Amino acid sequence: MRIGDKISILAALFLFVACASMGTPDGGPYDEAPPVLMKAKPAVGATGVKSGKIVLEFDENVKLVNAFEKVVVSPPQLQMPDIKSGGKRVTVELMDTLIPNVTYSIDFGDAIADNNEGNPYKDFAYYFSTGESVDTLAVSGTVLNAENLEPIKGAVVGIHSCLDDSAFTTKPFERVSRTDSRGHFVIKGIAPGKYRVYALSEANNNFLFDQKSEAIAFMDTHVSPFAVPDVRPDTVWRDSVTVDTIMHVPYTRFMPDDLVLRSFKEEFFTQYLVKYPRASHNKMTLYFAAPNKELPVIEGLNFNADGAYILEKSLKQDTLTLWFRDSLLYRADTLEMRVMYKVADSLGNLVDRADTILASPKRKWEKVVEQQNEKLEKERKEFLKKAKRAEDYDENNPPEYVPKVKELSFRFTGSTSMDVNSDVTISFEEPLELLDTAGIRLSQRSDTLWLPEDYVLVPDENNTRLYHLYAEWRPGESYRLEIDSATFKGIYGGVSQEHSQEIKFRTLDEYAVLYLNIPGTGDKAVVQLINKSEAVVQSERTTGNHCAFYFIKPGVYYLRLFIDENGNGIWDTGDYEKGKQPESVFYYDRPLELRALFEYSQDDWDITKQLDKQKPLEITKQKPDKERKTMNRNATRKFKTKEKKK
Repeated sequence: MRIGDKISILAALFLFVACASMGTPDGGPYDEAPPVLMKAKPAVGATGVKSGKIVLEFDENVKLVNAFEKVVVSPPQLQMPDIKSGGKRVTVELMDTLIPNVTYSIDFGDAIADNNEGNPYKDFAYYFSTGESVDTLAVSGTVLNAENLEPIKGAVVGIHSCLDDSAFTTKPFERVSRTDSRGHFVIKGIAPGKYRVYALSEANNNFLFDQKSEAIAFMDTHVSPFAVPDVRPDTVWRDSVTVDTIMHVPYTRFMPDDLVLRSFKEEFFTQYLVKYPRASHNKMTLYFAAPNKELPVIEGLNFNADGAYILEKSLKQDTLTLWFRDSLLYRADTLEMRVMYKVADSLGNLVDRADTILASPKRKWEKVVEQQNEKLEKERKEFLKKAKRAEDYDENNPPEYVPKVKELSFRFTGSTSMDVNSDVTISFEEPLELLDTAGIRLSQRSDTLWLPEDYVLVPDENNTRLYHLYAEWRPGESYRLEIDSATFKGIYGGVSQEHSQEIKFRTLDEYAVLYLNIPGTGDKAVVQLINKSEAVVQSERTTGNHCAFYFIKPGVYYLRLFIDENGNGIWDTGDYEKGKQPESVFYYDRPLELRALFEYSQDDWDITKQLDKQKPLEITKQKPDKERKTMNRNATRKFKTKEKKK
């Protein structure tokens, strides 16, 4: 080969490599188009359909995304439909026998997507009729938890054309939808007429309310679906972040579309005695499955229960602790007793029930005494060992060992940084046999002096080991509580030691004050100041539409209220059989940032604002799922390329 030819070949290779290094092929543009339905069998909107098998063919390979969660078939199917994808097809086979003269709808939502890029075929609903016409009306709305306005995800929402209350408990829904992450639902394929709307968090997938454990919602009135022409905005995106054009597109609006159903669980429980551990010989606890409206009755079978114990009860009386007084009694290794309490029968009526129990501790009394004697002997030997090291020890006349008096420990809540509205308490490890108020002194600092201060020590209504210390506590002032030794003596011989405690309350300058005006609440609302975790910080009742919170620590807070219809101070659930809705709950729709030394007068709180718009997103635990949409990645890549060239 001639030298000139070699040079030409090398030059061509160099040019080829140089050109190749200028850019790397990227495989072409992204596929951003969603799949297109090419054919359906039966056709969309077909009438007179006899078969429950549906085949949908698309222009490209498709897949199903969360089909079990997203696909809703109506009328509801008692047997789970077989829904699957393969290649360009999606097939649905309804296992239930088709109902004559009914419109069937299969709402896929965005469950169908192309196989490569995952572009969703959005808002797709397939429908057909077994009769001569197709029903096209729809109703929509939101299901919220009645107690805290949280969106309910996955609830079944259904309708009945039978307006009788019994339809909800005896018949499956005629048409259904399922709520999404926002609690939103759309029931489609409805014929003109009047309907009752219900929501149900199902336990057994039979589409009716037949178990008290199921959360439900119902409307007091019926709805009549209708349609009106309307216009909605449609956004055209230049890329994934930039809006190109907002167009206004005509569409048919199906009404009503703003229904709000408040979901609740009825107050129903199966009452029974769960367990009754006897933690020690002198103490045992009865745990019940649910609250007791009436205090259970305890009858001793191998002992006389009258005055035999001190009873400590929880607020709802579902936990009872028995502190046995008599040592002759609690030395027994087995106590036989009958516990009588109320349970609900199959009709919900309270009837008597009696359980006979044998209560035994883990250790027998002989073992307890043996361990106590071993402990005393160890303490005696330690005492003598220490005494022998003393200079004045006389072996012929050794000091006598006197067992230590059992110390009664207690816990005091007072501190040097107390909130003005907080409670000062003293709690003991065992019930008291003796309380000598002469050994308790409370004083207030005045310059360098401590001046006596009046106080009252009041036992707690339920907890027999808890006492409340009340005094005229003043903001910014310091107090001293002094307790002499042996002021308190427990029923098992424990004696308290000397104690001194300083208590200091914060100044008013460290707090904020909040005034509220809430039209329409009168004297019935209980208003709660809550934190981001929805824990109640303070609670107040309205008086003439007004409410005030004092001594608020600086921070970010939220407001919630409920209408206390029966005046018991707590939120009450509903009862379907009685037609009773749960007590209404409302949220102030934005956070409040409160600072010290400030008084805030909030503008009128409008509780009539639509419920699903009230609860701030910051404290909403059920966040909406991220919407699946096409990515517009070609436009984004083109935009980035232009920016890079600049």
